[in-house]
Amino acid sequence: MVVLRGYLYIIAAAVLWGMIGPLAKLAFREGVAPLEVAFWRAFFAWICFGGQAIWLRKVRVRPADLPLLALFGFAGVFLFYGSYQIAVQKGGAALASVLLYTAPAWVALMAAIFFKERMTGPKWSALGLTLVGVALVSRGSTAAAASAAPLSLLGIGCGLLAGFCYALYYIFGKVFADRYAAETVFLFILPIGGVFLTPWVTFGAKSPAAWVALLSLAFFCTYGAYHFYYVGLKHLEAGRAAITATLEPVVAAVVAYFWWGEFFTPLGYVGAAMILAAVAIMIRDNLKPQGSGADARP
Repeated sequence: MVVLRGYLYIIAAAVLWGMIGPLAKLAFREGVAPLEVAFWRAFFAWICFGGQAIWLRKVRVRPADLPLLALFGFAGVFLFYGSYQIAVQKGGAALASVLLYTAPAWVALMAAIFFKERMTGPKWSALGLTLVGVALVSRGSTAAAASAAPLSLLGIGCGLLAGFCYALYYIFGKVFADRYAAETVFLFILPIGGVFLTPWVTFGAKSPAAWVALLSLAFFCTYGAYHFYYVGLKHLEAGRAAITATLEPVVAAVVAYFWWGEFFTPLGYVGAAMILAAVAIMIRDNLKPQGSGADARP
């Protein structure tokens, strides 16, 4: 029963993460630009995580860690949140979510470089599957069934950049996991990322629907999803949790199809399946059966 509860928490987190792209598209339709969406997502999520950190009295960090936290905020919030929203706008919610899951391949490469972790046969296989899968998805997707518009290279590039930045959460998590709780890390990196986003944002009047989308992205898809994932890790191995969380791009694709008319061609679905297969291989080969406090998701 405890294990089942863990799966339900992880599934809830995956469903909420899968809603990031569709909700972002709602904000776009209401006239909010991608980088402004990223800014408000970071700002409102900071209020949630900051309130939790203050309530739990976990607000102190070592001054020596501030430069690395600033770098984390730049890459993990400014670049990650910004590039993901642009990928959703230019390539569609389904494509952005699939390209996000190139992260395990990036993790394997960076772990080999920074932590001298060995590139095993399964890791090379996963890397190959990811590269071929990205190529197929890039050629076999459209952001809107009605227009069948060709994919933007900017959308593909930003999707891959989001996957790379997502992978950095593993690298930074290795550094901060034993030092701080996750809410402490987010208390610092979210406003830092917001500061970098601000010069690129033109703020304008927003409709009630836009505010609903922005608040939902922050509270449900960021803070809430992380909360469910972290609680799920208390009942489930990290490897099993990560595999279950790959429901995220499936949820994104299904919701984007019925809500926004997005679809993959058969070639695109093959590519998406290859990327998710690579994720499963990487998790099976590389993840340890325990979660870390600084582990985080999109």
